[in-house]
Amino acid sequence: MYAIIADSGRQYRIEEGQVLDLDYRELSAGEELKIDRVLALGGGDGGFQFGRPLLDSASVTAEVVGVVPGEKITVQKFRRRKNSRRKTGHRQLYTRVKIKSITG
Repeated sequence: MYAIIADSGRQYRIEEGQVLDLDYRELSAGEELKIDRVLALGGGDGGFQFGRPLLDSASVTAEVVGVVPGEKITVQKFRRRKNSRRKTGHRQLYTRVKIKSITG
């Protein structure tokens, strides 16, 4: 069984046991995260179900694995002929979760 969920403006296709990086939340490792914004369910006995826009009876339970940093991006600002250069970097934090169950 799989589900399509919406989280922080993005849509993810998830299955049970999958490890996924979501936007950062202040949760510690081992806590449970319940996601109610389920857009569609598929692969079960009921075939494929679409929500309009959400499925009310469906939810996804995930366990927080921990917080991981994303890839480093480099930001460079340069103004020509003015001897002005700035170079900084950024690493976005993500919350890594493992999908435990999909109910619908």
